[in-house]
Amino acid sequence: MSKAVLLMVAAGLLAAADAPAPRWDAAGDGNPLLPGYFADPSIVRDGGKWYIYATIDPWGADTLGMWTSANGRDWTFSTPAWPTKAAATSPTSGDSKVWAPSVVKAKNGRWYMYVSVGSEVWVGSAPSPAGPWADAHGGKPLIAKGFAPAYHMIDAEAFVDDDGTAYLYWGSGLNWTNGHCFVVKLKPDMVSFDGEPKDVTPANYFEGPFLVKAGRHYVLTYSDGKTTEDTYKVRYAIGDTPLGPFREGPDSPILSTDKTRDVISPGHHAIFRVGSQPYILYHRQSLPWPRPGDDATLRQIAVDPLTIHEDGSIAKVTPSHGSAVTGFVARRTRGLPVTLKGAAVDVVHAAERAGDDNYATLWRPAPGAAPLLVADLGKVRTVRTTQLRMEYAHRSYDVAIEASVDGTHWRQVAAKPDASGSPIALPLNVSARYLRLRVPAGAGVWEWQLF
Repeated sequence: MSKAVLLMVAAGLLAAADAPAPRWDAAGDGNPLLPGYFADPSIVRDGGKWYIYATIDPWGADTLGMWTSANGRDWTFSTPAWPTKAAATSPTSGDSKVWAPSVVKAKNGRWYMYVSVGSEVWVGSAPSPAGPWADAHGGKPLIAKGFAPAYHMIDAEAFVDDDGTAYLYWGSGLNWTNGHCFVVKLKPDMVSFDGEPKDVTPANYFEGPFLVKAGRHYVLTYSDGKTTEDTYKVRYAIGDTPLGPFREGPDSPILSTDKTRDVISPGHHAIFRVGSQPYILYHRQSLPWPRPGDDATLRQIAVDPLTIHEDGSIAKVTPSHGSAVTGFVARRTRGLPVTLKGAAVDVVHAAERAGDDNYATLWRPAPGAAPLLVADLGKVRTVRTTQLRMEYAHRSYDVAIEASVDGTHWRQVAAKPDASGSPIALPLNVSARYLRLRVPAGAGVWEWQLF
């Protein structure tokens, strides 16, 4: 690819020639919210902390991703001990991975997670959102693949009404053909059905149901289209009871691809409120887009304000590259100011991307070149610690840091083989003007910070 073409991609020319200039690569953007590739998010708040649970892309993993934050901007990655592909599987689960968690607090004070493994729904419970999570249904799926074999039994989402009554919604199509949405009332134990499941499929439904209440109305939001293309979107329908029937609302769909803003295939969302203000947390395609092969499933998490009226109608969402969220601090924590240099695979992934405070952009070393990223602090300074946010939080990387006063003579000051997580923290306690980060060939770095 020529340099001219790469510059066009870096400028974000995913939109029509006469559209406003996109700005997905601007420094300091708040969306994506998380550093890495995740989808199908669920979010809760408890004890002064936020928790986001999500599918690990591409197409799930043997575990879920869990992110925690005290301020809504600085997030720490971990993987809960349950569910795992090994612990939550049955003879009919197939080889698909762990997908699409939904976490809610029940009337009994415990937390429950409904999660897809293959084409089945499993349920676990914990005393807090942080865990420890454990199976809550005797080691078998709550909804088996055979319940409705013509559709995927995935994307379960729980809704707890004002009186504590809980309902479970689920269902997706097969082969990118629209599916069916099922709902069942849950008994107080949250793992037993109170009655028979009901088909409440609204118009244009594919997957990802999520119910919210608006005044006296119940609003079923859901996804339609194909997530690997630019047709994925969020629709909604209004009902008078949690069991429907549901009629598609005005202005549906409410969140769609917007190429003028470089937002591609937003969907499979969760809705949460801070006070009276609702927000929509969703995934969308990572940029630049499209990507070849399986990389088309590399999605990222974003959040934007939502307007829900008392009559159940929802205003169209303007997807952004960073919206203010009540309860979230305005900016992520930043380290010492540095100038970054290093050979990069192309201008889209230049060295400065690892210092631009934007989780849509990263540095990727050039093939054949030493995978080194050099930070220049401008003068000799004391650096106590460093934090890395690598491209894949759940993968392991051999990383090392070298220091220099003059940029010529270097000494290793930290090394961490098989490092994983986000952020990866390494103590330094060194005085230097230059620091040099060594990563595996081809490894991407979202952000490298020095403190």
